[in-house]
Amino acid sequence: MEIPVFTVDAFTNLPFKGNSAAVCLLLHELQDDLYQNIAAEMNLSETAFIIHLNSKDDFSSGARFRLRWFTPTTEVPLCGHATLASAAVLFYKKKNINSTVVFETLSGELYVRQQGESIVMDFPLNKPTPVGLNEFKDIVKAAVGGQPVQEVCLCATTKMLMVHLADSCDRSVLMSLQPDPAVLLRVDTGGRVRGLLVTMIGDPGCPPGYDFYSRNFFPWFGVPEDPVTGSAHTVLAGYWSEKLGKKKMLAYQCSSRGGELELEVQDDGRLNIAGKAVTVLQGILTV
Repeated sequence: MEIPVFTVDAFTNLPFKGNSAAVCLLLHELQDDLYQNIAAEMNLSETAFIIHLNSKDDFSSGARFRLRWFTPTTEVPLCGHATLASAAVLFYKKKNINSTVVFETLSGELYVRQQGESIVMDFPLNKPTPVGLNEFKDIVKAAVGGQPVQEVCLCATTKMLMVHLADSCDRSVLMSLQPDPAVLLRVDTGGRVRGLLVTMIGDPGCPPGYDFYSRNFFPWFGVPEDPVTGSAHTVLAGYWSEKLGKKKMLAYQCSSRGGELELEVQDDGRLNIAGKAVTVLQGILTV
């Protein structure tokens, strides 16, 4: 079997920045172990599979597809950068004729559309809830060491723990963090945490005017640090929107590759995430 495959750098307009995702185009579903083996072979934080649904349509004319995401070790219920990458393949490489496509996913229907040079994704908004620092003191210490912490929140829906560094911290503090994935896995024994988000307030007065920064760690899914994470921003946007009193925000994820996300909280309680993407590789996967 031959499967068209693309590597796309998402949340950037530059090759080798943002977050890379592999995107595979399938005419039918595969066995789950084959999905997982392909994702392990691609060895990126996520591999996306766009699955053809309607025999009357193709990838250039169809408006509705199934979409699944796999890390090298497991399937995940939601992935932002691989959704952006998938839409980029349909819009830019397959020249899909529709202004909006719909992906059927484990997180429901996701509507994705073109807007100028960006792709806009309609995602759920997952607001976190403040928790006591002592409740997660071991994992917080493993994440940020002795750095001052403003607040700790947990999103029960996504199982993401968010650590807000004190506003007195400089961005260099966030950049210098080096949490050990093995330690993070060892100190979380209750299964309540599946992702760690470390965030801090931005500097809107300094161009381009980022409202907040973050770094995101997912060793629970076999991803020590994710370069740019759309799903994490469904939590971060819910938090910072209330803190800043803003519905439109510009965020930057401070990984070594780095990536920019435009966020807008909608009146219907959902979130628009916009970003750019560039395809750096395309070929055929033979299995």
